[in-house]
Order: sequence, then structure tokens, then C-alpha cells
Amino acid sequence: MTDHDHEACCVSRRSFLSATSIATIGLLLGGCQTTSNKTSQAAAAVAPAATPDQALQRLKDGNRRFVSGAPLHPNLGRERMMETAKGGQHPFATIISCSDSRVPVEAIFDQGVGDLFVIRVAGNVADTNEIGTSEYGSGHLGTPLLVVMGHTKCGAVTAVAKGEKVGGSLPKLVDNIVPAVKRAKASGLEGDALIAAAIRENVHQSIHDLERKSKEIKHLVHEGKLRLVGAIYDIETGEVSWI
Repeated sequence: MTDHDHEACCVSRRSFLSATSIATIGLLLGGCQTTSNKTSQAAAAVAPAATPDQALQRLKDGNRRFVSGAPLHPNLGRERMMETAKGGQHPFATIISCSDSRVPVEAIFDQGVGDLFVIRVAGNVADTNEIGTSEYGSGHLGTPLLVVMGHTKCGAVTAVAKGEKVGGSLPKLVDNIVPAVKRAKASGLEGDALIAAAIRENVHQSIHDLERKSKEIKHLVHEGKLRLVGAIYDIETGEVSWI
């Protein structure tokens, strides 16, 4: 081998080693960047929505996916479970909903673990327990949105509207619904139209009870830190309409 060939070989070997080193560093940096991105995405996933409007839009987008049959099923994996177990819960909305088995709240809005703070009770009423739990969600957890969601063909509202006799502890539960039914009947409606109007009035009643009985919620709304809205879920179409 000539001196020229030896020099060329050395240069070639140095170039190869240099290129290999650069590639290795690139892979290491890329790996760090990927890890950083995953960490950022995880942090964003558990972070609450910044404003009431953003939280409401997130629910609307999720329901649109649900209705269209193309849900994303976000935040349902083991990783999300571990994130919320270690980092705590940071839901972006508090929702008072009926306990009806046909109203699966997280599925309706295409949300997952740690996304929603859900309070379920027959007739989506807002009495002491529900109001206190709502204060925990809105005040302690800091959800910027509080939703009262009724649904079509609600059994609790229907029972009150038809004057059906209920026993046990149910009379004390459904007495919150009575004022809503009275207002609906005052409009002269009957049959299915009366039930639909009573369901809507019952959502308004729960919102009224929240504002009247909770100084904390009223204060948060006044300060612009919380938005209180009503909604009706259609159990046939899966669509949520907003009041």
C-alpha cells in the first residue's frame, strides 16, 4: 500500500467514524426529544381546559364524534391511568347527569379517565349532595365548566308529571322536580309534549337551585371562572342539545 493509499484509507475511516458518531448523537437526541414530546403530551392531556368556552367546545367536539360513529376513545389506556394516579385528577368539566343507564356520560362526550367530574343522580336534581359535590368539582378541582344535563324520556320527570306514586326515599328525591313540572303544566301542554317541556324545565330548575343554594358557585360564575350551562341528551340519536 502506498503512502497515498494509506492516507486515503485513514481519511475514509475517520469520515466513517465521524458520521457514525453524528448519527449516534442524532439518535440519542432524537430519543430525548421523543421522550420530551411524550412528556409534554401527557402533561397537556391531564391539564384542565383554560377557559369555560374551551371546555364547552371540547364537549361539543366529543359529542359530534360520538354521534358520527367515529369516537377517538381518548385517555383510556394504562398510561393515562398511571398519569392520573400519580399526578392527580384535573377534569375540565363538572357534569350533573341522570343515573339512567342509557346516559353514559364519558362515552357521550368521547372522553376518558380523568377528563370529567361526573355527578349522577335520578332526575339530574341539584340538592345538598349534588351541590356540595359540584362545589368540590368547580371550586377545589377548578373545572371551568358546570353542566346540568337532562335527557329525553327521563323516568324520574315522567313519574312526577304523571303523578305516579313512589315509595321509600324517592318522594324526597323527586320533590326537586315538582316546580319544573308545575311550570310545564302551566303552559297547557299534555302527553309527550308535556314530558319534554318538563324535562327541559327540570334542567333550568337544577341550574336555579345551584345558583340559589351555593354561594361558592354563584361567586365563581360572577368572577368569570365558571360557566354554568344546561343540556338535553337525546337517547335515540345520541346528540346533546345545549340550553
